[in-house]
Amino acid sequence: MSVMPGLVEHVTCLGCGCSCDDIVVAVRDGRIAEARGACPLGVSWFGDGRVSVNVTIRGAAAGMDAALDAAAALLDGARRALVFLSVDISCETQRAAVSIADTLRAAVDGVSSSSVASGILAAQRRGRVSATLGEIRNRADCIVFWGTDPAARYPRYASRYAPEPAGLFVPDGRHSRTIVSVDVGGARGPRDADVRIEIPADREMAAITALRTSLAGRSLGDEPLDAGLADLLRTLGAARYVAIVYDAEPGTLPPEPDRAEALTALGQALNAATRACVTPLRAGGNRLGAESVLTWQTGYPMTVDFSRGHPRYRPDDGAAALVAAGAVDAVLVIGRPLGMPFAVDAVRAVVVGPGATAAACEIAIDTGVAGIHEGGTAFRMDDVPLPLRAPLPGPPVAADVIRDLAQRIARLRARRS
Repeated sequence: MSVMPGLVEHVTCLGCGCSCDDIVVAVRDGRIAEARGACPLGVSWFGDGRVSVNVTIRGAAAGMDAALDAAAALLDGARRALVFLSVDISCETQRAAVSIADTLRAAVDGVSSSSVASGILAAQRRGRVSATLGEIRNRADCIVFWGTDPAARYPRYASRYAPEPAGLFVPDGRHSRTIVSVDVGGARGPRDADVRIEIPADREMAAITALRTSLAGRSLGDEPLDAGLADLLRTLGAARYVAIVYDAEPGTLPPEPDRAEALTALGQALNAATRACVTPLRAGGNRLGAESVLTWQTGYPMTVDFSRGHPRYRPDDGAAALVAAGAVDAVLVIGRPLGMPFAVDAVRAVVVGPGATAAACEIAIDTGVAGIHEGGTAFRMDDVPLPLRAPLPGPPVAADVIRDLAQRIARLRARRS
């Protein structure tokens, strides 16, 4: 609801996985003039709200009906299609996309398979030791930042969730908490940490194993626990609620496929002596929404195959692998075509989403950005769903375009039956 002309309250920012939902957007002359409360990353994500509103077929301007008819014909005629869920679309759009994949007996995937697949698979093998960001804010009196400083890629994490805010059981905020920085190789934690432990990158898994075995009352061989790890163990043991925070997205920590599972196991071991959770930091654009919608609709969070008429889980056959192997001859990309794990021009492609016409593809339909031009639902990095409030009207709604495309594909198939 607008608090006064030109101001829209409670707008959700999808610039990072914090998905801050307390932004006040000032709109003037049909543009975003200010995003109050947003961090620099959020201000950049909102921009002025202007996006391209074009429709093209092979690079030439076209009408919406002609483009949707051509897209339906291309996808319906494909021997093997891929539906790819990119970023900056709502859960409602993602759900409509899964319906198209089901109809086409296509593969469907999202950005997670090329970025955080190891963490997803680890959670399926080991389980999770999870908590919402609200629980961490209200309860965690010891926060371990494992090889990450959220200020770099999640600027409001510290001020909204931890360690700064006062919580129900940590009434003095930062002064009620012990902050531990575990620096892995060159990946360092917050500068103001109370305890700092340095671990060489090639010793990370061994250090986690040593902590786990010590918590279980055992030791690894005859060597005593490293002094730094012993200090860390004492700090963790003295806490009422430990939150282990690491960045699950690539680029901050050294690549380590077993990190997520090892940290989860450490969190499980800590729960034998105190309360603990392990929380991964995730990027924005509602990529968590794609995992949640796919799990809800198919039972699997990524790399789903409908080719046999029912969903199958194919974690080794992500979108990039399918395109590289020539296993698909048509791709429907839904969302912003940035940071794709495959080249869109490597296969006949239909792109529907914000900035679609910037991609080198056969058919492109620009739409609005979820959270700026269209409402719906998105998921925060802790799997909490949040409503999206659109401060600007304008471009076509992605969910409506995808539903229209689904109907046209269904009509083509009905004519042949």
